[in-house]
Amino acid sequence: MQLADLDYALPPELIAQEPAPERTAARLLVLERADPGCRHARVAELPAWLRAGDLLVLNDTRVIPARLRARRPSGARLEVLLVRRLAAGDGAEEWEALVRGAPRAGERVHFATGAGEWVTPLGDGRWRVRLLLDVPVLAWLERAGEVPLPPYIRRPAGPTAADRERYQTVYARAPGAVAAPTAGLHLTAELLARLEAEGVEIAPLTLHVGPGTFLPIRTERLEDFTMAPERYEVPARTAERIATARSRGGRVVAVGTTTVRALESAAATGALGGGGEARLFIRPGHRFRVVDALLTDFHLPRSPLLALVAAFAGWERVKAAYEEAVRWRYRFYSFGDAMLIA
Repeated sequence: MQLADLDYALPPELIAQEPAPERTAARLLVLERADPGCRHARVAELPAWLRAGDLLVLNDTRVIPARLRARRPSGARLEVLLVRRLAAGDGAEEWEALVRGAPRAGERVHFATGAGEWVTPLGDGRWRVRLLLDVPVLAWLERAGEVPLPPYIRRPAGPTAADRERYQTVYARAPGAVAAPTAGLHLTAELLARLEAEGVEIAPLTLHVGPGTFLPIRTERLEDFTMAPERYEVPARTAERIATARSRGGRVVAVGTTTVRALESAAATGALGGGGEARLFIRPGHRFRVVDALLTDFHLPRSPLLALVAAFAGWERVKAAYEEAVRWRYRFYSFGDAMLIA
């Protein structure tokens, strides 16, 4: 499959700039495998499409305020996105960072509070940086960093306090993501409680969303593309509940593409429980071992996330559903509406 195949026409005004007033008020396009058409609903109606015995699997990663404004010793500005910690010791932490600007190895970097040193370039705008701080990096980011909203969400004055709350799932627990697992942004504690009351079980896993999720595909042939790794952990209890659900005929319903990547990456190792680095690029032709249904968003053209959804439901079916969503004026991308493939 060629990258150009993963394209569709989207009017720019359908790119959501704000979330729905209430999380569950987002629209829900339902794509049932046994039905050639689409159905239109709201996320609040999700219990109507799930059934007792299903297992809903959530990604409980927590977005960290990882975007930083910085300066070189010359005064030139840099924009830095801390991606993941690489090492810690001697009172300093070393992180992988995406950098907009032109630092040099060995050069100091100055933040509004704190400093660091560029260690070595890693390619494609990525650097290894040593942070020289008097507090742990995650604690420092809470006061020094910005919410790493995607570039298509325009905030000329910077992210707001509301963004910090809404660009986070209500069940976020484990800090480490630099982008939200956005399908989960639609869920509330009340909706999850309703699902459990109706016999749907819920289980967590963790995949720290990083460049593997949001960097574009840069090869014309999909099979030539390599995903950036993302750390994941599938608890043993979650693996047990997946096995139990499937043995009794229940479906494994993944909330978001990051949950799919964690589950399918773990299954590819031969042991569903446990952790590691998700490097699996899921594209058309992939045989799904774990996931039976998917709650997801509407994704960017030519993106790894769209390739995954195309693999799950078939590109022609997905493209037709996206065209339907455009006709019905659904809202797209991170703060947009949702789609259920069941």
